[in-house]
Amino acid sequence: MTTSLSALRHRSAKRRGRRLTVVIGTALAIGALITAFPFFWMLTTSVKPQSESLTYPPTLVPRTPTLQYFGTLFTELDFGQYLANTIIVVLIGGIGLLLMAMAGYAFAKFDFRGKQWMFFLVLATMMIPVQVTMIPTYLILNGMKLTNTLIGIALPTLVSGFSIFLFRQFMSTIPTEVLEAARIDGAGEFRTFLLIVLPLSKPIIAVQAVLTFIAGWNSFLWPLVIANDQHLYTLSVGLSLLNKEIAVNPSLQMAAATVMVVPILIVFIVFQRYVIQGFALSGLK
Repeated sequence: MTTSLSALRHRSAKRRGRRLTVVIGTALAIGALITAFPFFWMLTTSVKPQSESLTYPPTLVPRTPTLQYFGTLFTELDFGQYLANTIIVVLIGGIGLLLMAMAGYAFAKFDFRGKQWMFFLVLATMMIPVQVTMIPTYLILNGMKLTNTLIGIALPTLVSGFSIFLFRQFMSTIPTEVLEAARIDGAGEFRTFLLIVLPLSKPIIAVQAVLTFIAGWNSFLWPLVIANDQHLYTLSVGLSLLNKEIAVNPSLQMAAATVMVVPILIVFIVFQRYVIQGFALSGLK
């Protein structure tokens, strides 16, 4: 009797658990569809003719899709220049990726005077809003004659305290014995860093590559402040100008937004596995 009651309770609990799983899965699916709908709307509107994008009620799927407005962005407008500027800013940020990895390695595996205080200063920079340091940064770059240049746009975002912190957290998990073995075999510190530390740090490098790419790709306020020449603007600034100048063509605006958003999604999808692994191994939730 006791055994049958226990079996009944077990089957009942199993059914409740199955129902709960179905409810949670359904809720997540609905939430995912709601979240993805604006992105779907952006893609479909970008290939609609202007007359169709202005119709009411709006159509969900274009009746006569066209790529006309993507061509307009790069032939009649300056989006080719904006795209090139954005790519250059992102590539300069890639140099900062190596510098931040070296700083994180130093904080993780070396003992030197003032290490704790220096690391505290790095963490303290995470508490200061970017807007607070924008004017001093502008004055410094102006004194260096770097205003209105792509280097001046990219330089302030070359390194960040948060990225150094992430590298330090991850590289602390690398066994010191492996590094000592490389040194015993005659490898110098820089060679050890390049051939041992960096290959072992692929997950966190992928995380930082994605974050660096997103920061450079979405850069808006600083390029708007530092650049006087419109030919130095990035994609996000160009998109803002487009919204102000051409407010009656939703298809053109959505085409520009697609050019802005799709590369970020592609980069994240490619590096998704490494991003999750990197955050897990660095101890962040």
